[in-house]
Amino acid sequence: MNRRLAALANAHGVSTWYEDWRHRRVEVAPETVVGVLGLLGVDATDPAAVADALTAARAVDRSALPATVVLTHGAGRALPGPGVVTLEDGGRRAVDGELPADLPLGWHRLACADREATLVVVPRRLPVPPRTWGWMLQLYALTSERSWGMGDLGDLAEFTGWSGATGAGLVLLNPLHAVGPAHPVAASPYSPASRRFVNPLYLRVGDTAAYRAADPATRAVVDALRPDRGDLIDYDEVWAAKRHALELLHPYAHRVDLAADPALTTFATWCALAERHGNDWRAWPAELHQPDAPAVAEQRRQLADRVAFHAWLQHLCDEQLDAVTVAARAAGMPVGVVHDLAVGIDPGGADGWQLADVLAQGVRVGAPPDDFNQLGQDWGLAAWRPDRLADTGYAAYRDMLRRTLRHAGGLRVDHVAGLWRLWWVPPGAGAAEGTYVRYDAEAMLGILALEAHRAEAVVVGEDLGTVQPAVTRGLRRRNMLGSTVLWFARDDDGGFIPPARWPRNALATISTHDLPTAPGFLTGEHVRVRDELKLLSTDVAAERARAVAERERLLAMLRAEALLADAGAPAGAVPQAGAGGHDPAARGPAPVNDGAGEPARPDDGEVVVAMHAALAASPTRLLGVSLYDVLGEVRQPNMPGTVDEYPNWRLPLPATVAEIRADPRVARIVELLTAARPRSTRPAED
Repeated sequence: MNRRLAALANAHGVSTWYEDWRHRRVEVAPETVVGVLGLLGVDATDPAAVADALTAARAVDRSALPATVVLTHGAGRALPGPGVVTLEDGGRRAVDGELPADLPLGWHRLACADREATLVVVPRRLPVPPRTWGWMLQLYALTSERSWGMGDLGDLAEFTGWSGATGAGLVLLNPLHAVGPAHPVAASPYSPASRRFVNPLYLRVGDTAAYRAADPATRAVVDALRPDRGDLIDYDEVWAAKRHALELLHPYAHRVDLAADPALTTFATWCALAERHGNDWRAWPAELHQPDAPAVAEQRRQLADRVAFHAWLQHLCDEQLDAVTVAARAAGMPVGVVHDLAVGIDPGGADGWQLADVLAQGVRVGAPPDDFNQLGQDWGLAAWRPDRLADTGYAAYRDMLRRTLRHAGGLRVDHVAGLWRLWWVPPGAGAAEGTYVRYDAEAMLGILALEAHRAEAVVVGEDLGTVQPAVTRGLRRRNMLGSTVLWFARDDDGGFIPPARWPRNALATISTHDLPTAPGFLTGEHVRVRDELKLLSTDVAAERARAVAERERLLAMLRAEALLADAGAPAGAVPQAGAGGHDPAARGPAPVNDGAGEPARPDDGEVVVAMHAALAASPTRLLGVSLYDVLGEVRQPNMPGTVDEYPNWRLPLPATVAEIRADPRVARIVELLTAARPRSTRPAED
């Protein structure tokens, strides 16, 4: 690559090469670098433009006060001269050439050398997370006698209260981010219209004050709209029914003060416009492309009732999420509900419309090629522009975190490596034809720590796959947790690593929503369905043989760790885990013997129990248990590489809330994990 182009790319945080999953150096094509620089507003289309842009980049005064200064609490920082700090509470402090180490945490303003900047003082680290366990829950999949065709926030409150009462310390959810209000309704929780607002599909209609205030005839009409539980979740049917019901109830509701929350007003305006013009604002009439345009103001006036309606729905979401928080606290959960933050947004959605000034227009976020996705991944999501975030004091990022955390005891950050760098795919390029763009990780991680500190929330980063060592170190340094998944806990030969060697600073799980469930893995369902969907890149017989070998490797590890019984072990015992690992003397039920001198294949249910015993035997701080695993579901929630070919995000759990509470398989796992992670008043400072 031309040295000038490479220097220009480096000046703007655009990678000209990267290390792939095999640790090999991959050179990025010059046209990709030029395309990504263009997304950052840098013209590199010809040698003269490159020379001019490089001159401008080198002319920037690196000693000048930046637009945003992020300061770790307890540390100082040199300044280009004397200045004044205006504190968040309105107080003022004069500073003489250096920021002092005793500035309070928070969002302040700094005036220095004839410039002003946002000053963010962030905590050095968060409190040590507790050692506890809990349920991983796709909320849409949880149903009850009162829910309307899919799980809702009323189901969540009931489930959370029961979980806490039986020993669980957390409930980890799929993202509850808002989607567009027009049909068809998006099923994926990871391609939201907005990460700042909540999907009203999760509302329980009967738990609203408006329902209670309505006359009997109206309530009867509302009740008759309730869709039945089906084999698959029909989001369009559920939304049509709930929207109609809530429209009938809206006249009985108190009006929401839109002036108190301008961001909510803009979001509700987008929803009203999306009902009329569709969920992608880029296809709207051109005069509606800017939220502050006169035509938008006129439409807001004409659609005032719809704007008020959508604002009211968010008010209801806040109320019902508050009830979930109350249930978690009443049950004594040390963490509570952990919300999931998607890595990006649908660029045509509400945030893409309202936050266009801090987004890279036209970029698509994804991932480079790896062993599982040899053509790379294009998630179709929008990305922050790192330069615009800094120029605007990270206000949009802060507000997104703040809105998410106000109902959270914890936050899982999907693809947390994106706080350091993201794979950008420029327009017209394939998923493999992208490159990484760097972010200011100290700012991104520090602001996350500040907002989590204020919400008293734990942070879990999804750091699976190929991540830089700096990601793991950065999380650990701030007492944020990484992720450990049984399927990926392997040694160099592919064998399963014993749980005692798993990292302490993590959330440990058996699987994820994108991987086979435990029963699916044991039965080979993941091979069967991928063959049916034509997703296998090798012969199906070879994949079946590989799956059998993988199962045997898993069984070998479980037996070696005394988590799964050998022949002749006493039947009926439940594996027990101590504080430092599994008790070698504790054995599970003996496998059935076919009389030929060798133990028969162990019962899959007992293997699932042993896999959970592996979680319990690990030193990891948090343990996450999927109800799909415990209830014997062989189908995984999401099948990467498919859209409509597989019922992604549409699979209900095979049991209702009431049935889950009475299921002996659930009771057994609760007993196992509660014994391994008893409630404690304080976490160990290790």
